[in-house]
Amino acid sequence: MKVAKTIYQQGARRWIAIVRDPERPNYLIDTNEYVVVDGGHALLCDPGGLEVFPAVFGAISSEVDPSRIEAIFSSHQDPDVISSLALWLEFNPRMKCYVSWLWGGFIPHFGGTASTFVTMPDGGMEVPVGGSRLIAVPAHYLHSSGNFHLYDANAKILFSGDVGAALLPPGTDGLFVENFDQHIKFAEAFHRRWMGSEKAKRDWCERVSKLEIDMLCPQHGAIYRGEDVARFINWFDELEIGCLKID
Repeated sequence: MKVAKTIYQQGARRWIAIVRDPERPNYLIDTNEYVVVDGGHALLCDPGGLEVFPAVFGAISSEVDPSRIEAIFSSHQDPDVISSLALWLEFNPRMKCYVSWLWGGFIPHFGGTASTFVTMPDGGMEVPVGGSRLIAVPAHYLHSSGNFHLYDANAKILFSGDVGAALLPPGTDGLFVENFDQHIKFAEAFHRRWMGSEKAKRDWCERVSKLEIDMLCPQHGAIYRGEDVARFINWFDELEIGCLKID
């Protein structure tokens, strides 16, 4: 069972996190989904896989009318990110999907038509949600070759996709990182294996260090907030990635 929790609210604008599901089948990787709401408009970040659609839809419905969701932001092409697309389009055929231009010919295999997709250039672009303008931040090769994160300057929230992800053990279900040193142990192996470019990593760390970020919200694991945001960026900047030792 997934649960929706509001992590930011100011007037009619808020961010909702649809957090990990301890009851999911153990053969599925756990995921977080996020909804950005601005009045009567909403955008869904990385809606998740086909298998988790009922749980995600139910959790969202407990907090906001799903018919407000006018668009999906897909950080990259993985099935745990976007394979539920066809079901969302069945619910609302007019829904748009923001995605890197690189995946504009691949993600339609999950559903949609040419009019569904808004393909983003490598340098990023503004993504509208009601009266708000969010920024698609380049994160290419981390870990996908066409990859974006989503930044809300007003809320000071960065949705960071797989960057910051931690594969947490059963029973570790807190929404936020409470003990950075303990938490980061569950992120290290994931980042060493899945992040493929030292140069891309350094570029990303430099880019996001210039942003005001109160919460860094990954697709897997707990949310970093406050001082733990800079702590994570510094940790990631120093981490050796993109190599695999095979005996």
